Amino acid sequence: MTRLSKDTFVPSRRSFLIGSVGGGLMMAFAPAINALEVVSGGVAKQLSDKLFSPTVWFEININGQILVNIARAEMGQHVGTAIALIVADELGADWNKVEIKHVDTDPKWGYMVTGGSWSVFQTYVPMSQAGAAGRTALIDAGAKLLGVNPRDCKAENSMIVAGNQSVSFADIVKNGNIDRIFSADELAEFKPKSPANRQLISKPSKALDIPAKTNGSAKYGIDVELDNMVYARPVIPPTRHGSSVRRVDDSAAKSVKGYQGYQILKDPSDTVQGWVTVLADSYYGAIKAANALQVEYDVGETANVSEQDIIAAGEALVEDKRSGTLVVEEGDITKVAETAKTALESVYRTSSVLHFTLEPVNAAVEIKDGICHVHCGNQWQSLFLPVVAKAMGMNQDKIIIHQYYLGGGFGRRLMGDYMIPAALTAQAIGKPVKLVFTREDDTRFDCVRSPSVQQMNAYWGDDEQLLGIEHGAAAGWPTLAVAPSSMPEGVDKKGTYDPFAISGANHWYTLANHRVRAINNPLAQKTFVPGYLRAVGPGWTGWAVESFMDEIAHKQGVDPIDFRLSLLDASGKNAGTSPVSVGGARRLAKVLTDIRERANWGRKLPKNQGLGVAIAAGQERDMPTWGACIAHVEVDPETGTVKVHKLTGLLDCGTVVHPDGALAQTEGSMLWGLSLALFEGTAFEQGQVKDTNLNTYSPLRMNNIPELDISFVQNTEFPTGLGEPGLIAVAPAIANAIFNAVGARVRDLPIRPETVLAAMPS
Repeated sequence: MTRLSKDTFVPSRRSFLIGSVGGGLMMAFAPAINALEVVSGGVAKQLSDKLFSPTVWFEININGQILVNIARAEMGQHVGTAIALIVADELGADWNKVEIKHVDTDPKWGYMVTGGSWSVFQTYVPMSQAGAAGRTALIDAGAKLLGVNPRDCKAENSMIVAGNQSVSFADIVKNGNIDRIFSADELAEFKPKSPANRQLISKPSKALDIPAKTNGSAKYGIDVELDNMVYARPVIPPTRHGSSVRRVDDSAAKSVKGYQGYQILKDPSDTVQGWVTVLADSYYGAIKAANALQVEYDVGETANVSEQDIIAAGEALVEDKRSGTLVVEEGDITKVAETAKTALESVYRTSSVLHFTLEPVNAAVEIKDGICHVHCGNQWQSLFLPVVAKAMGMNQDKIIIHQYYLGGGFGRRLMGDYMIPAALTAQAIGKPVKLVFTREDDTRFDCVRSPSVQQMNAYWGDDEQLLGIEHGAAAGWPTLAVAPSSMPEGVDKKGTYDPFAISGANHWYTLANHRVRAINNPLAQKTFVPGYLRAVGPGWTGWAVESFMDEIAHKQGVDPIDFRLSLLDASGKNAGTSPVSVGGARRLAKVLTDIRERANWGRKLPKNQGLGVAIAAGQERDMPTWGACIAHVEVDPETGTVKVHKLTGLLDCGTVVHPDGALAQTEGSMLWGLSLALFEGTAFEQGQVKDTNLNTYSPLRMNNIPELDISFVQNTEFPTGLGEPGLIAVAPAIANAIFNAVGARVRDLPIRPETVLAAMPS
């Protein structure tokens, strides 16, 4: 999940095939045209014989129905709808005739990952080009049927229209013999439609997945049923790494109705260590039998690790200015620190956070005719398919991951580790296996958002001018756990780092002297598998950066918005580049200026109430979504309890492809930001998270939901992501509002009432 691997998802230098196949019209990206030219039979034969490896395709049948195949995971964000809108608008389609289908891991679909707010960002250009190429082919075929010049035709509502004549896409498919290749260079000539000519993009439209979700026909991984399958439940070992099974006593389990024994798993991929799976003829039987099983372990080295141990390790790491990998090194912060007249140092911490998807992780596996079929919902199939193959001792082409709707992803299902025990158990017993984690199992096996520690230092000169900022961030690194070879080098070329554990620290403020160190916390790394949780790095780096910027503004006696605007001058590296970050920090400054007016910043509020502001630029610098949040809070000075009355959010994501989906995603992400700010957090005790269910782990509840005022900047710039940006600024905005309400500067997440009380001025 680095910028390097992200680029591999774009079908650059690929040609596009359009051909009449089996009564329909099929369209697909394919390898370079020269390789295709040596194959006889034309495009239609190549398509029907699959003599190519497309990354995406769509098709039109003889009734004019348009099917868009979707290689992205659906977990509530309506990703298929957004991608289909891009195709359909360029194609000139009738939206009522568009359908979507989520596909499996056949190599023809290309690299499969859904995360990072990448989906629309990555697919906008190639899908626009595909739709435009399809429109061109349909116009040419339709013009021939109408006996007119293609230049006199246009495509609209699934019709090719020339004056008072028209022919439907359906009739073209029935009667037009289309056999055409567009080279990569020809594709590149197609530019997305101008905003004035759009019929579907940025317009209100129905989400294509809603009917299935409301009528019960949508199929999630947990719904899968296989013939003759056995149910399994895992027994989670005491540590994520290093535990091994010494002895199993199943004498009590034998009295459970339907109990079918257990398996001690040996995993060549080392994904699961010290695992036992318990088998039964029903889910309930597997749960009950696993509870009765007695397993003795030789435990791993982290069996006694606590949350405070991990935090203490992080504090020592950030204090050592030689630690970590340099991600930003501008100016001479060392000299500035030595010569500064005054300085400010603050340390920010975040607790371990769990994903708690509504649907616990699960997988059903069947080995049939030498093929291992894995049925589950997953976000990063292309990462874990090779891991399944290694665990099973099979070639990768013998593994197929069948995709289903996800009952929540949030980054948890970027890891496919839950496939491994199901696959190994199915292989061991020679039967299909459905392995479902209970809520407690799911929590103990979660890929936790690492606790983090960040030290921020600011330095001033003799004239009270801010000279520079130094930032060190220590945490467990998710990419180090699952894809270490993809981590980039630091700017000093002395080591690699996980960009997903530090993104957001390389912000858009202009500073003459700025240093950022990304620091891996080895104790966190070996205690658990650090996971990607919605927004990942900016979920903690944004917390430190925006809280500290507020501290600096107050120290200088400057309005926090005015202070931020003074640093958003769009100079140097912050000027932005075309097409993705056109305008650079100027667009972020405009968002901040506009939200100031929208939220009536500076107005007088009742006692113990305050407004706080924070900004963010999305998950990654090279895919910025400019955003700001203003929080209106009230603090009870007797108890320290914080009530959020209102969150105002303003985002500039360029072209808003699917407005309804954009609003829904931002509502969800901002509420999750609130949940992380005030409620969510667990702690490690004896190598395991202490909270395993919702009776003790308490995310945001309905009675704590504030008023939301969310809006989007209306422009026609390149569309960027919306899955995560809304979350990032919420926690620091709340913390900054708490300070303005009662003078308490809180630096630990989640913000507990006792923390607020302790921070209040005496």
